[in-house]
Amino acid sequence: MNVDTLITNGQVVLETGIARLDVGIRDDRIVVLTDSSEGITATNTIDATDKLVLPGAIDIHFHCRAPAYPQRGDFATETRAAAAGGVTTIFEMPISKPCCATGDIFRMRKELAQKDSYVNFGLFAAPGLLDPAEIEDMVNEGAIAFKIFMTSAPKGRDDEFEGLCLPDVQDLYQALKLVADTGLVCVIHAENNQLLEWHTEQLVKAGRNDVPAHGESRPPHVEALAIATLLTLNEEIDANLHIAHLSAKEPLEVFKRFKATGSTATAETCPHYLFFTEDDLERVGPYAKINPPLRKQEDQDALWEALADGSVMAVTTDHSPFTVEEKERARTDIWATPPGAPGVEELLLGVMNEALTGRMSINRAIDLVCTNGAKRFGVYPDRGRIGVNAIADIVIFDPNDETTIHKDMLFSQAKECDKLYEGMTFKGKVNQTIVSGKTIFKDGEILGESGDGKFVRPDPANVSKEF
Repeated sequence: MNVDTLITNGQVVLETGIARLDVGIRDDRIVVLTDSSEGITATNTIDATDKLVLPGAIDIHFHCRAPAYPQRGDFATETRAAAAGGVTTIFEMPISKPCCATGDIFRMRKELAQKDSYVNFGLFAAPGLLDPAEIEDMVNEGAIAFKIFMTSAPKGRDDEFEGLCLPDVQDLYQALKLVADTGLVCVIHAENNQLLEWHTEQLVKAGRNDVPAHGESRPPHVEALAIATLLTLNEEIDANLHIAHLSAKEPLEVFKRFKATGSTATAETCPHYLFFTEDDLERVGPYAKINPPLRKQEDQDALWEALADGSVMAVTTDHSPFTVEEKERARTDIWATPPGAPGVEELLLGVMNEALTGRMSINRAIDLVCTNGAKRFGVYPDRGRIGVNAIADIVIFDPNDETTIHKDMLFSQAKECDKLYEGMTFKGKVNQTIVSGKTIFKDGEILGESGDGKFVRPDPANVSKEF
């Protein structure tokens, strides 16, 4: 047998466990897994002795914001960052200028990403114009899923959120019914708009504009009430719902109650809720302004328990690049800066650190950052696993090394804003990232090119509810 690339002597993380196997790649797919490569000739050989061979991570919640804000980053800069972090596929959210809520805008974004991306990408669509023809057009173009905010658009950013924000329950109801007919997943930013605006108004009236005021404006019950409303509506509609960035114990408990009575909704959380708390606001200030906000230690503990018992099925970044100038505005007025922080370069490192230090198994870590997302969004078995006929999205990972985060090693345009992780040390290191059979990142350097990333289209028939 002839292959393009042969990965030898590595510990390969399969869905069934970890085995010492050689991995043969031809074109963009894995064509052989064998315990002996005798008889196989390869154009390129990668010696993975003492390394783990992982399926590439899939970041199912990712923001780019191109092309309107190049100073924040674009598909090239942010997918280079993904590759450096061992992320081989990103699902990009529809916040753009204008919002990705029509077929024409979707096509524009797909063309832009195809030109610039270093890793594979799927694109979310916004259904909030409530136009069945536009929804069908975006589905036909290959939308990975839909996204809805239950909150109003941020002031001054209406065009970025038009068709995405549905704070009125009757509009939410209609959108869910339309998306249910597509068979695709609908990801929900679940915060109750009326309570959020009321809490914010009280703080503003009291003259509060300090950094902690942001968290106080969005307490956990704002998230919990939104989830209760959403999942109650869906008992009749039965859309494929997925709760974005679940952040706290109270909304988690509401979510679990619905799951216990038959809800097929799924939920994700993010590394910043797993590794940081509101105490980190004192350390990094406005760079930790995120929606929903960082919570208390008891909330973090509840999220780790939910990952262990399967209540929460994925860890994803909500990677959101902004500029230092934008973040620094909040030193004197927390309401004056947009929420969000980068994090794609720490996703795989953070979760693998927990596996290598004993909190979970390596296989569970890969489920959380790769396989479960692929299954939920309908791109498995092509993606999300190492197996014969799977796309060759692979990471060579050294469990015996370590990685300390500093800005000079990062590739995101927003690396100066990556204050939460700065100075943290993780067990393990991403040595090499292979996307569709091609090495994109190796030993600290980007070797790929713009356009190496492929558009990822879901199969609605493969969208899994079994979590």
